[in-house]
Amino acid sequence: MSDQSGETRGTDPQIPHHQQTENYGGGHVQAYHGRINGWLLLVYLIMFVWALYYGYAYWGGLGPGLDLSQ
Repeated sequence: MSDQSGETRGTDPQIPHHQQTENYGGGHVQAYHGRINGWLLLVYLIMFVWALYYGYAYWGGLGPGLDLSQ
């Protein structure tokens, strides 16, 4: 927690942005710039659609045993 500044390595204009890194914790942690993989975006999309379905199908009413119309 001592080095929070994000020392940047590779700020040379000839190095592409996605290959530049930022070092944290005295060089023990490196953060790269890049894109999210396509398969991970697909997983996010599937989970979002499932959450919408689950919310519509199972979260109706007041909850188990609390429905006053019975």
